[in-house]
Order: sequence, then structure tokens, then C-alpha cells
Amino acid sequence: MDKLDTMRAFLTVVQEGAFTKAADKLAVSPQLVSKYISVLEKSLQTRLLHRTTRRLSLTQAGSDYYQRCLQVIADIDEMESRLTEHAQVVSGTLTISAPMSFGTLHLPQLLMGFQQRYPQIKLKIALTDIKVDIVDEGVDVAMRIGQLADSSYICKKVAPINIAIMASPDYLAARGLPKTPAELQHHHYLKYVYSDDAMLFSGFDNMRHTIDFNDNLIANNGELLVNTAILGGGIVIQPTFIAGKALAEGKLVRILQGYEPKPVGLYMVYANRQYLAPKVACFIEFVSQYYSTPPSWDQV
Repeated sequence: MDKLDTMRAFLTVVQEGAFTKAADKLAVSPQLVSKYISVLEKSLQTRLLHRTTRRLSLTQAGSDYYQRCLQVIADIDEMESRLTEHAQVVSGTLTISAPMSFGTLHLPQLLMGFQQRYPQIKLKIALTDIKVDIVDEGVDVAMRIGQLADSSYICKKVAPINIAIMASPDYLAARGLPKTPAELQHHHYLKYVYSDDAMLFSGFDNMRHTIDFNDNLIANNGELLVNTAILGGGIVIQPTFIAGKALAEGKLVRILQGYEPKPVGLYMVYANRQYLAPKVACFIEFVSQYYSTPPSWDQV
């Protein structure tokens, strides 16, 4: 019995959490999967899995062996991929998740350029400001903005994202120019519902909880908030990839510049325990080389 087959079966059983699910994924019988694990444990003279009628769990030895197997199989897959890469045509459907406003404003040109280079790739784009689980949702690559927490996924930063505090000249003429964060309590605030206040008000020296904001408009879309600010609806805190053009045209002006949040990042997020398909690798490489420094939206 091939050692690599037994290792792959072991990895699949652990990842799927059941022999029957692993068998379905490997397209073999549950009996064969069980045999693979038995042969593997016998050859190692070590029990790798605790088995009960309800669940499977790793022994300590099994946990150690699992981590080693991941690396061994990943190395073998990468080696085989590199050896055959020159003969492969990059094709298939690539599913991408991205934030709504960033997607509508900045993805069309990028996606057209990518498809011109790889015409046999079909793109499926899902725009949402909700951070979906990329494995559960079948997403190949997620483009996300913020300060990403540690996770089991790979996060590759591809561009900086600057955030500005803004209002229209007409609004400031009518309501006055705030010179400190505390003065914002006398103004209309256009609030983004998914904003991370700890990040957004990081430049306010922990004053967020002492300011009684007049959240007269709350929305789940940054473009709506920026357009409302342009019309004089209030003060908005949004990324420059949304507001850069309005700032350049003088429709909005920056205020409280010494208190702006620290820049965050645009990241590509993808699973790190799955075989990296050529279509995914090509997209990651393309996007990594696409953005200039500073990015285009900060050059207008």
C-alpha cells in the first residue's frame, strides 16, 4: 500500500472529521479509508486517532504527525505542480470575494486586465462588506480591508488604505470647522455600520466614549455616506479609495488631520491548507504587481 496514499487518507480523515466524509471526498469506500489508517498506525507503531461512536480526535502523536504530513504533502504537490506548470493552461472558474465599494470602484479595470492575460479563466465575483468564511462559501480569494487578525488563512498585503475625516465646504461654512475631536458632538456624523470604532477613532486618544456623536445617518455602504457628505449631510470618516476623487475636486475637504486613523491595508486572503491551484496563484501574482505606491486613488 502506497505510503503517500495512507498519508493523504489520514489528512482527509482529520480535516473531514469522519471516515465516511473522507471516503466521499477521496472517492473510495469507508472500509478502504479505515484500512489506510490501520496500515499507517501499524507501520508507525503508534495510535494516531481516538475513535468513539460519536467523534474522532487526534492523539498527541497524531497531532504531531498531522502537522508533518501537511508539510510533506504540500511540498510534493508544489514540486509536481512546478514540473507540470509549463504544460498547463490556466483555466477554470475563479471565485473572488471583495468589499462592495472597493469592488465597484476599483475592480473592473483590474479584472479586465487579468482576463486579458488569462482568457480561459472565468471570474465569479461576490461583493459584500461582510467577512465570509472563504472555505464554507467556496471562495478562492477574498480581498479584504482593515487590520486583519491572526487566522488559519494566508493574508497577503497588496496596498495601503488611508482613511480621512471629511466634510463638504458648504457644510463647514454652515456648521463651523471642528478643531478637536470633542467638537464633533456638535456635528452630524455619517456612520458606517461595519466600522471598527477602536481603529476608526484610534487617533482620538481614547476620546470615542466621551463624545456624544449625533449619528443622524447610519448606512452599510461607504459610497452612500461619502455622497451624502458631498451634499452637505455631515462629517464622514471613509477610505480615500472612495473619497479620493471628491477630495481632489474640492467637493470634500479633510478636517482634523492630526487625528486621522492609522492607515490599514488591502489584503488578499486565501486558504493555506489547500492545494494552491494555478488560477489562484496567477491571480495572487497579478494583483501583487498591479498596485502602485501610492495607489492610484491617492494620486488623483
